[in-house]
Amino acid sequence: MSRYKRLYRSRDERMIWGVCGGFAKYFDVDPTVVRAIAVLTLFLGFVGLLIYPMFTIVMPLEPLEPQSLPPARTGL
Repeated sequence: MSRYKRLYRSRDERMIWGVCGGFAKYFDVDPTVVRAIAVLTLFLGFVGLLIYPMFTIVMPLEPLEPQSLPPARTGL
């Protein structure tokens, strides 16, 4: 297990590409707060318009959880 937290785009907390959901999981905050901050940066100088697509390209997508296999059936 890694000692460091990794920043990923979220698979389940996503509206567009999961960037805000990824930041919310990383910082352990509500995704709505992160989305509100992202929208605010969009209106305050359009910085969010450049940063969001950049993070979409740079941040890897959250890995899938390994699916557990059902128990093997024995003794037919």
